[in-house]
Amino acid sequence: MAEPAPFDKPGRRQVLAHRLAGQETAHRPYGGVVPEIAARAHVEALEPLIEAALADAGVSLDQVDAIAATAGPGLIGGVMVGLVTGKAIAHAVGKPLVAVNHLEGHALSPRLSDPDLEFPYLLLLVSGGHCQLLLVEGVGRYRRLATTIDDAAGEAFDKTAKLLGLGFPGGPAVERAAASGDLRAVPLPRPLIGSDEPHFSFAGLKSAVARAVGHHAPEDIAASFQQAVVDCLIDRTRRALDRADGATALVVAGGVAANGAVRGALERLAGENGLRFVAPPLWLCTDNAAMIAWAGAERFMAGLTDPLDVPARARWPLDPTAEAVRGAGVKA
Repeated sequence: MAEPAPFDKPGRRQVLAHRLAGQETAHRPYGGVVPEIAARAHVEALEPLIEAALADAGVSLDQVDAIAATAGPGLIGGVMVGLVTGKAIAHAVGKPLVAVNHLEGHALSPRLSDPDLEFPYLLLLVSGGHCQLLLVEGVGRYRRLATTIDDAAGEAFDKTAKLLGLGFPGGPAVERAAASGDLRAVPLPRPLIGSDEPHFSFAGLKSAVARAVGHHAPEDIAASFQQAVVDCLIDRTRRALDRADGATALVVAGGVAANGAVRGALERLAGENGLRFVAPPLWLCTDNAAMIAWAGAERFMAGLTDPLDVPARARWPLDPTAEAVRGAGVKA
């Protein structure tokens, strides 16, 4: 992964240091993330990683204003390791703690790289665990317009890659295979397209891919699957634009936002509706500490800090007032 360059406003949007400890090698034999392995890897990696990042930045803990740590949602073992580490540092150096919602990290990440992005904006948050459309009205102010009723788009990418034997992580593997496939070769469903229901559904598409395996070339399945996902995302986002009053831009964030076909289709949709299209650089799309630090900085500047007994949460919706949906959408 390429290292990020500093952004344009030193002291406000400048990344002083960025370190990444990947776990792909540990999880690859299983074709997906194993929670126990992930938590143990967090324990082993965090202390040297923090020390290295501070050294790269040329600052000490005494010089920072606050400590930001992810408090959820996600696999609870890894979340607990990170949050307890953040609490320990905050307590040891007497700094405020900012407990960040992982989804808020994604939601605000485009503002880290684009200083001209102002509230409110329509956000398609599309990752391995979540697929939502949100009107981002301000820091801590999110109105959910749609969510998935079953699987997330990123999860469907991962499962498709596993079914096709393409390797892990699944999203980039499917995109690479799709580049040499025929996107019209395999008839796959587009769940909920054209429906009055505003939400997403990818479970049926994933099942259709499983039935296609062995009957079509893997590259053609990958290309057809990717196009089906794009079609679903565009149809649902187009519908949400009618409800996104006052939106200044169409924004995409989350791991699937790194997919070129998804980004291209969304950029065209934004242009059709006279909106700016904003997407973070590729390194900022997948889960990373910089987006959590930025969300922490935005919350801290808004006067939002947290007590040291703040809990880790496996589920933590950005819009707790949103109407419950049928199916498995409670994870949103």
